Amino acid sequence: MTQRFAFSVSATDGRARTGAIQTPRGEIRTPAFMPVGTAATVKAMLPESVRATGADILLGNTYHLMLRPGAERVARLGGLHKFMNWERPILTDSGGFQVMSLAGLRKLTEEGVTFASHVDGSKHFLSPETSMEIQRLLGSDIVMAFDECPALPATDAEVAASMRMSMRWAQRSRDAFGDRPGHALFGIMQGGVTPELREESATALKAIGFEGYAIGGLAVGEGQDAMFGVLDYAPGFLPEDKPRYLMGVGKPDDIVGAVVRGVDMMDCVLPSRSGRTGQAWTRRGQVNIKNARHADDPRPLDADCTCPACTGYSRAYLHHVFRSGEMISGMLLTWHNLHYFQELMAGLRDAIANGRLAAFVTEFEAMRAQGDIDPL
Repeated sequence: MTQRFAFSVSATDGRARTGAIQTPRGEIRTPAFMPVGTAATVKAMLPESVRATGADILLGNTYHLMLRPGAERVARLGGLHKFMNWERPILTDSGGFQVMSLAGLRKLTEEGVTFASHVDGSKHFLSPETSMEIQRLLGSDIVMAFDECPALPATDAEVAASMRMSMRWAQRSRDAFGDRPGHALFGIMQGGVTPELREESATALKAIGFEGYAIGGLAVGEGQDAMFGVLDYAPGFLPEDKPRYLMGVGKPDDIVGAVVRGVDMMDCVLPSRSGRTGQAWTRRGQVNIKNARHADDPRPLDADCTCPACTGYSRAYLHHVFRSGEMISGMLLTWHNLHYFQELMAGLRDAIANGRLAAFVTEFEAMRAQGDIDPL
């Protein structure tokens, strides 16, 4: 691959932008929602089914893939794209967030993190250099710098120290990544909910230089109001000509609020995880298909939805297969959820392009306020 990574904005509406990221493996329309394929698969979905929902890019997880099947094995088998039968762009996270969540099973130093595998207890080490090498072996198109995300609650001093170490790790990530035409390295802004720390982090990242910039350390339990409070200013600290990626978000109202505030990319396990637990996301909010009120309901989840779950099956059937523990339940509900999330992104892109984002948000909120309709 020789084509360079490129980002362009085609229209704005307030702080929101729509445009495209060009990669050798295809275009990513922004704002974009990235389904999560943690272990080289979006759970309960075939790759072609994920693509049919409108997804342009998937996210893979460095931590999980390094543990099994192993990055070296994936490389020997032709790289992650071939391995999982997804030839479009893939973004891999650095593994830092997953290592953070191990809490007592890790030891953190300036050099990196030593941790015990949640799979078998074996010891492993991740650093900016090893994370870059693992992601190189996987062959991902967008690589994330290795960072440390402090667990909440944390003092201002702890957040500041963590952020500054992450900025030193960002430089090491940049150095280790090297020059890889056709691939991109994103830096990750940290700093908690403190504007001064966020600005300091952004300044350090811009001095290093990255192909894109992520806003990290949010959606970790701080609540939507606090998250939106950070997004009211944080995207403005980042370059306008580079994509902005909000990591780990989220629910539909989180997505809309983030896009309004200038975010270009998001990811979350929510659509697939909810699908496996009997929860469907619709334009009217959440539907818990496990509830008894759906047992005799002949209607689809959403009469206006064109996904296979809505065009071919009733709520009564979806309730039955979930209650029966049938695999098709998670398959259909996940497909519906991913379809809805991609439909939401398409609606946001269209609204921004046509200067009607405020009207779109009003309609979105009004529809959700109606709630799910009771059975006939």
